[in-house]
Amino acid sequence: MIPHIAERYVRFAQWEAAGQSPIYERLALHVAHSQNCLGFLSALPADRQQPNLLFAAVRHVAGHISCPEAFDRVIRDRAEEVAAVMRRRTTQTNEPGRCAVLLPLLAQITGPIALIEVGASAGLCLLPDIYGYDWGDHKLPPPPEFAGCAPVFQCSASPGTPRPMAHPDIVWRAGLDLNPLDVSCDADVAWLEQLVWPEHQLRLDRLRSAISVAKHCPPHVVSGDLMQDLPALVAEAPGNATVVIFHTAVLTYVADQQQRDAFAKQMLESDAIWISNEGPRVFPQFAARAGQPRGDMFLLMQNGQPLAWTGPHGQQIAWLSATKASRAR
Repeated sequence: MIPHIAERYVRFAQWEAAGQSPIYERLALHVAHSQNCLGFLSALPADRQQPNLLFAAVRHVAGHISCPEAFDRVIRDRAEEVAAVMRRRTTQTNEPGRCAVLLPLLAQITGPIALIEVGASAGLCLLPDIYGYDWGDHKLPPPPEFAGCAPVFQCSASPGTPRPMAHPDIVWRAGLDLNPLDVSCDADVAWLEQLVWPEHQLRLDRLRSAISVAKHCPPHVVSGDLMQDLPALVAEAPGNATVVIFHTAVLTYVADQQQRDAFAKQMLESDAIWISNEGPRVFPQFAARAGQPRGDMFLLMQNGQPLAWTGPHGQQIAWLSATKASRAR
């Protein structure tokens, strides 16, 4: 098991942290070669061994640490405290900036929308019609009632990416999560902040702005399992609205590929529009249609059709060419 964990941390360093977080790149490579850290991780359940969870838990227990030697001391001297956080919490990075890559799809849906997010965390991505956006050559400001308080998300967009001219008409929204977070709970907000990578001050500022907005119009997020409880939530949506079910960086934490495939089958057989924004390895049967995979990007899909490569934090969207899109059908 230890070699498998080490490989996971090397992959995280090379494909996720490289060029994004020098601190996490350095720490991940250190963990991959530290018998102390690998032994600590191997004693945890497999679904509690993720790099983001480990680094956030260490920050929660010991504050900001960038030195591998100091990191080792925390794992050695405060192992039980770190392990307790990792057993109690999960990786629930509620990055509202991802709305910038979802909006080009949502804005093309005519009529009222009933928006459902799977793996909603605190539900910050359920408010895409409240935020502002800057795609470089085109801007969409927040609605007037939220001007001055809602964050504006910057996203580099490739040619061919649809530029929304207006916010989508979302008339109903709800989220589903195994362990929902509450924006009115200080401990939950602190955990959301600790999940933001240490060098990403802009992301932290945007997160705090989104949380401030969400406190005034809190999204409805219920506790439940995506396979068992999603149909009941869909049944609550108003009948005159188009149901849109989306998820972003969620299914990667469902380790069983058969469960992922069963969820995809359920989505494709439903009457809802299904938007997926995940790493390309989550649904390999669809990702193969997008051409050469990009390990450092997510794959944005609608109803199983690949449409764009996206930055993991919503910082970039690269629309697939018309040729690839036609092949995806």
